[in-house]
Amino acid sequence: MRQLATTPVFTALASAFAFSTSAFAAPIATLDRDGAFVSIEAYGPNVVHVTIAVDKDEVLKGPGYGILPKNADNQAFRHAPGKDGDVFTSSAMTVRVNPAPPPSVPTQGQKYFAPSLAPVGLQVLNARGEQVVSLTGWEMSPQTVNTEKTFQVGASFSVARDEHYYGMGQNQESMGPLDLRGRVLDCKHWYDAPAGESVCVPFMVSSKGYGIVWDNPSATRFVAGVNGRTGFQSNVGERVSFFIITGATPEEIYSGYARVTGKTPIPPKSAFGLIQSKARYDSQQELMRVAKTYREKKYPLDIMVLDWFYWTRMGQMDIDPAQFPDPKGMNQQLHDMGMESIISIWPRYETSSRYFNELDHKGYLLKDKDGKTVDGLPFRSDRTGGLIDATNPAARKWFWEKARDNILSQGFDYPWLDETEPDLVPSGFFYLIGSGDRYHNLFPLLHVEGVAENLRAWKPNKRVLILSRAAYLGSQRSGALFWSSDIKPTWEALARQVPTGLNMTASGIAYWGNDIGGWQKLTQVKSDVQHPLLDPSDAVNVVGNYRDYPELMTRWFQYGTFLPTLRLHGDRKEGEIWSFGKQAEAVMARFNKLRYELIPYIYSQAKYTHDTGAPFMRPLWMDFASDPNVANIGTQYMFGPAFLVAPVTQQGQTSKDVYLPAGADWYNFWTNEKLSGGRWVKVAAPIDQIPLFVKAGSIVPVGAAIQSTATKQAIASINVYPGKSGEFRLYDDDGVSYDYEKGKSTVAVLKWDDAAGKLSGGGAAPVKVIGR
Repeated sequence: MRQLATTPVFTALASAFAFSTSAFAAPIATLDRDGAFVSIEAYGPNVVHVTIAVDKDEVLKGPGYGILPKNADNQAFRHAPGKDGDVFTSSAMTVRVNPAPPPSVPTQGQKYFAPSLAPVGLQVLNARGEQVVSLTGWEMSPQTVNTEKTFQVGASFSVARDEHYYGMGQNQESMGPLDLRGRVLDCKHWYDAPAGESVCVPFMVSSKGYGIVWDNPSATRFVAGVNGRTGFQSNVGERVSFFIITGATPEEIYSGYARVTGKTPIPPKSAFGLIQSKARYDSQQELMRVAKTYREKKYPLDIMVLDWFYWTRMGQMDIDPAQFPDPKGMNQQLHDMGMESIISIWPRYETSSRYFNELDHKGYLLKDKDGKTVDGLPFRSDRTGGLIDATNPAARKWFWEKARDNILSQGFDYPWLDETEPDLVPSGFFYLIGSGDRYHNLFPLLHVEGVAENLRAWKPNKRVLILSRAAYLGSQRSGALFWSSDIKPTWEALARQVPTGLNMTASGIAYWGNDIGGWQKLTQVKSDVQHPLLDPSDAVNVVGNYRDYPELMTRWFQYGTFLPTLRLHGDRKEGEIWSFGKQAEAVMARFNKLRYELIPYIYSQAKYTHDTGAPFMRPLWMDFASDPNVANIGTQYMFGPAFLVAPVTQQGQTSKDVYLPAGADWYNFWTNEKLSGGRWVKVAAPIDQIPLFVKAGSIVPVGAAIQSTATKQAIASINVYPGKSGEFRLYDDDGVSYDYEKGKSTVAVLKWDDAAGKLSGGGAAPVKVIGR
């Protein structure tokens, strides 16, 4: 059905980038519904891929970008056609595709207003035979987008009375509520979104025990239970393609998602320590001064980050020798101190840079409809530079080789791939594979994965770590750490981060974080606030008139201690633990110490995510589904199986109402007071504490003091929170290589028998039973 525009961009495409049906496993069945073709294939017993189109060739093309077709597996299903429709059944789910309705004479109203598409009905039942969702309609509406004759495509699904929706990537509009129901989201990469950058990962998870992966990378609208309808509507496409995953637990759903889009690797252990960044360290001397100060103060630190403008010109892909005369020696010094490094590498090339003409000539940059390279951003102040075309394999190879030879070869451990939305918005322009409208959300997957694959090939037994600003379906498999972009350094922005992160991790992106303290410059307008809880007088050179900023930074750091990654960053004169006054320094140093004590616990969660696909920064609904009170709570969350975290996000706040979910007893981490669940409690939150609870029955291994994860960390104690029997799988490996994929690791199964008051499996580590 698709008609490609005859622009220079498309003339060379031919069939090289078309999906080949021979590359994909045959579906279980392709059904004819009187003018609509429906294809059903499986990815294991609890995942079906449904494709609907008016053109049979479209339903046989296989899935789109981000999906792993090699994991298609129909063996668990049996197909039973009949007069009442076609039924596809496995041990985990049943899918019924309705028969075509009998012919009828359309009414006058139907002639004008009924859809011209043949109707398709579909119901999905779980393993217990309960219907969890049904397809109620689909859409293909002709339109021309960016010179291309195409369709707006969509599908609608049923809504249960008490159904809740989560995921769909990063959206920063909420200040607390988590449930997406009743909202309409624009699922598209949008750096300039008013509340903070939005990132489209079109994976929705329902409280009814299923998830939907929407297989379309164009800008998509998601309607979440509005007027009895949940739906997806994409701007460009020739078919409707989606996956339905069922599961009795989040782990079952996320393991299905991992089969569809890829497993989350275990990052290097250094990713879980403190990462120090700033916009920017403008010399080798300054960066090394900061690193050495951390060691002098004995504040643990794992990674130093070199942000932008270390180069001589945007797109030069070099390191300015005036600022960094010996980058290889600098990195060796960091390594000798037990630290690693990350360096920012951008995908933009200004016209006067040394590579622009070469890239332009080879066609490796984003083009307009006339085949001319797009230069800059007309709607924003940074109006210069062409964008590398990550859809072009040759361009990806070129980018990697220059990044490797010019930059990473100087001893830097990991790349930071910034602007991965991309920042130069592709709408109205063209990639090699097609229009930027058709592939609006695809850039971060291809750009980051291209570097990740080459990085692993270059150093095959050193784990990939990439800092990335955006994601798409499958991005979790690239070994990237994602962050919420250039947010403002305000209390409001901090409050938005909590629900934002919980829906992002619910989208299958487990490694999400944010710039601790916010990225943008600090306002110099005198803030009208309550008396700051921390004295700013000895930090005036950094915070100016922003008198409550040391308090904000400290609260943000407390929250960051319980994020998958802890990274200080921001556009400030100074940005280190000691930069915001002595009082703030003391509190942040205490929490940095706590972070390192928890690395054995956190690293064990990384293994859990690798095995199950489920995040370990978890909204409460994942662990307490039987408690209806948690469905919309986005202001607190679980951090692994033990910790309930309730960040303080208001200035001057010294107490907070916290909900303790039903079905468990809870210990106040700071006082060891034991409280029953199923209720709200007012919790003291002085400036040196964050409301933090531990679930009864938890086992928490505590690591010995180290300066970085380069030092092997002993277990200082095993803390047990009695009240229920429990188990913890303490995982460890070398923290650096891929040997864990070969089973080279250790797992100690710690078991607490609450009736006997005894822990087994802990070896010689001291056991501390809380409250005894």
